[in-house]
Amino acid sequence: MLLHPQINPIALQLGPLAVHWYGLTYLAAFGLFIWLARLRLHHEPFASLKGTQAWSARDVEDILFLGVMGVILGGRIGYCLFYKPGYYAAHPLEVFAVWQGGMSFHGGMLGVIVAEVWFAWSRKRPLLQVADFVAPCVPTGLAMGRLGNFINGELWGRVASPDLPWGMVFRGAGDLPRHPSQIYQFLLEGLLLFVLLWLYARQRRQRGQVAAAFLFGYGVLRFTAEFFREPDAFLGLLGLGLSMGQWLCVPMILGGTGLWFWARAQPLKL
Repeated sequence: MLLHPQINPIALQLGPLAVHWYGLTYLAAFGLFIWLARLRLHHEPFASLKGTQAWSARDVEDILFLGVMGVILGGRIGYCLFYKPGYYAAHPLEVFAVWQGGMSFHGGMLGVIVAEVWFAWSRKRPLLQVADFVAPCVPTGLAMGRLGNFINGELWGRVASPDLPWGMVFRGAGDLPRHPSQIYQFLLEGLLLFVLLWLYARQRRQRGQVAAAFLFGYGVLRFTAEFFREPDAFLGLLGLGLSMGQWLCVPMILGGTGLWFWARAQPLKL
């Protein structure tokens, strides 16, 4: 049995300015996105696009900015709608109290989709081409987010067997060992999904298949990891003994499957 190291959430104190580990993980996520997206510029089909359809480093910066806005707005709105709709309906002004915490990945994903729609429309590019470009660059950012969760000692796992060698006691979660589900999600939704998606995207695919693989892959891996993650205390388990996170993954899995087969039936496009 292990003890959570209870890392100080402040990585660096510069006078009145406190630099938090969580903020550094976000910066790392943005940096990784820019690096990977610039590598994507040299991958097919993007390397073959010419003229007004050609992708550039400026496009990478713009899609990152729009994506960050989508994550923040969509993540917050999604949390309010998916997890505490009754509470925020009664306290609407607290929707803006983001410092109190409360973000939803699935809401953030919807926000990113809106950002991609706007980017595709404004640049006169096919939406699925934009989604295929972005998808392989996302999992490393998710990995950084889960690393931040672990450093903060939040979103811990369900109670584990005392015999589990890596079972961990978290401050605020009682004295029983728990699954370090943040690490599970770091490895599954972050590193494993990145490797699989990056390799898959290196081969020419029908437009939309890479984005579909992300939806399906994340949905399956998150659904699996949720079996080890402690459900939100105010929700518990829902129908069929599944968590809210698992139920929100179901449309991702179905949508990703449908999009993949639809895209496979289409002619190969740049």
